[in-house]
Amino acid sequence: MSSDDAPFLFSSLKRIVLDELHALVTSKRGDLLSLGLARLWRLAPEMRSIGLSATVAEPESLARFLVPQRDRKSEAADIVVAGGAAAPIVEMLDTSERLPWAGHTARHALGEIYDLIKRNKTTLVFVNTRSQAEMLFQDLWRMNDDGLAIALHHGSLDVAQRRKVEDAMAKGKLRGVVCTSSLDLGVDWGDVDLVINIGAPKGASRLMQRIGRANHRIDEASRAVLVPANRFEVLECRVAIDAVAENAQDTPPLRTGALDALAQHVLGCACGEPFLSDQLYGEVLTAAPYSGLSRIDFDDVVDFVATGGYALKTYERFARIKQDKNGRWRVANPLTRQSYRLNVGTIVEETMLKVRLVRSRGGGSGSTGALGRGGRMLGEIEEAFIEGLVIGDTFVFGGEIVRYEALAEDQVYVSRANDADAKVPSYMGGKFPLSTYLAERVRKLLDDRRAWGGLPDQVRDWLSLQSDVSRVPGVRELLVETFPRGNKHYLVCYPFEGRLAHQTLGMLLTRRMERARVRPLGFVANEYALAVWGLGDMSFMIRQGRLDLSTLFDPDMLGDDLEAWLAESALMKRTFRTCAIISGLIARRFTGQEKTRRQVLFSTDLIYDVLRKHQPDHVLLRAARADAATGLLDIRRLSDMLSRIEGRIIHKELDHVSPLAVPVMLEIGRESVYGEASDELLAEAADELVKEAMS
Repeated sequence: MSSDDAPFLFSSLKRIVLDELHALVTSKRGDLLSLGLARLWRLAPEMRSIGLSATVAEPESLARFLVPQRDRKSEAADIVVAGGAAAPIVEMLDTSERLPWAGHTARHALGEIYDLIKRNKTTLVFVNTRSQAEMLFQDLWRMNDDGLAIALHHGSLDVAQRRKVEDAMAKGKLRGVVCTSSLDLGVDWGDVDLVINIGAPKGASRLMQRIGRANHRIDEASRAVLVPANRFEVLECRVAIDAVAENAQDTPPLRTGALDALAQHVLGCACGEPFLSDQLYGEVLTAAPYSGLSRIDFDDVVDFVATGGYALKTYERFARIKQDKNGRWRVANPLTRQSYRLNVGTIVEETMLKVRLVRSRGGGSGSTGALGRGGRMLGEIEEAFIEGLVIGDTFVFGGEIVRYEALAEDQVYVSRANDADAKVPSYMGGKFPLSTYLAERVRKLLDDRRAWGGLPDQVRDWLSLQSDVSRVPGVRELLVETFPRGNKHYLVCYPFEGRLAHQTLGMLLTRRMERARVRPLGFVANEYALAVWGLGDMSFMIRQGRLDLSTLFDPDMLGDDLEAWLAESALMKRTFRTCAIISGLIARRFTGQEKTRRQVLFSTDLIYDVLRKHQPDHVLLRAARADAATGLLDIRRLSDMLSRIEGRIIHKELDHVSPLAVPVMLEIGRESVYGEASDELLAEAADELVKEAMS
């Protein structure tokens, strides 16, 4: 649509079909898609849009996305609901092994997972991160005495390798595939007869998507087994199974369109036929995510594309569009059009390096022998992981153990190795937050003692012990425990709002504690709890009234405290960097070359500092704040939690750690140890903490 002949290309378009619509509309990809649809409705007035989704919580909200919004009224497409499919059969593995109090690998159930693969014709084994996929694949391969055909599939593997796995799967040659969300959607193999989900699903709708990969036939029930990795995850798995039985969904509502995505669209429009501001504004308002866009925000975005904004307008390179004598906006020069087409899109990934398998130099670590040539491409890996390695280190990738041999430009050269202690690459993507809906159901489950009867014995005993030692939090309460351990003092609370909201809460709490002279040293958060530790005796200070919990957790922390913290943190710079790339202010790719990560960092950090000083209300700073609030910080969720627990904070002063606190306490001081060593260290620490909790 950024070409001059877009009207000719699209004027005869009759129909557009958007599959898995719910997965598109929750991100900036959906924002950009909605703006593209708005243009298509103008170019092809007879066009009809059809959206498909099996896992949408609010169909009425999604139906707005498919039709033009007119005159600030809410218009929606017709909704057709198809019924009659066989209900899925979902079970939770009630392991005969000792269920860990913490951890995410589910290694305790490896034998039982292998038996399930052995007993079924074809099994998909879903995990939540690529690191977990690599680890689990290695573990299953070591115990594969029956020679079962088990493969690995995740987004960082080379596309040829992924297609090879998919082809083998389609032909029925594989007994199992260990995979991530790379196979959540679009896999329609009827011969998959079991889906195993390792760990908690994090969302009812995501779980339904994964279950739907099994028995892709409408008249047969899909079968799934959930394997919780720890005791908290048992609670999450239990409520997720109940949600599936009720066909309850938890996809987020339609989002408000991002300004950086709009800036990219404005530039794309100028690359095609020139536009008048009034006409484009009217067109943009027909897109559901932008139906409430103010004229001021729109004009600010156009001005930003035209000049870079007030603080940057003296720099010619930021002037990408200009007005002609008729007031129409067009691209400033042909290079702008070329740059737009090379950089279009909203997915900004960490810098990736290609991994190529070669023959070993020989001679072990630090060898200077000749590097072998040839070999195949294994896939891509994040630059940050490789930066932490030295020549000779081993790591797991593509289902193989490889030795790091060399780094040349954008290629990592590796050779085959045999090392039981190989590291597992960590990836920035793939960590799903616990959905608000499941979190609410977990709180209700904890509050209802009668419902504990449906839990495994080990978990029921754990909750009963917590009830004896401290308290199990009520559905609208915030339980706060304080206790000494070693030469430090701890405060542990249980909001059940997901890791992102808890990390933000931890940052803000420690600021307040610093002012109250608690002398905090740090905090850790998991999906369910938050632990803060320091030198001050928090139990004593609360008893004396020197530390007031209602003041500590007052919702006003989301005002000045949040602003002050954001001003100091690196998080805003990172968020701004993404917005600058999406908006087209900073180009990643040029003809025949790509900017290095260092060049992008330098450019965006410099611009961020200039704008914060000279134009704090700049469009990109507003976009970055909105991103931080809805994504990385989960401000709305934290705000709802603080309002919910106001006046309902229950404090328990303990003399040692409680059973419920053990999992989050195990997060403290964990080193980046990989593989079995990590599990052994965790098990040792867990045994010590469990003894204390049960004493």
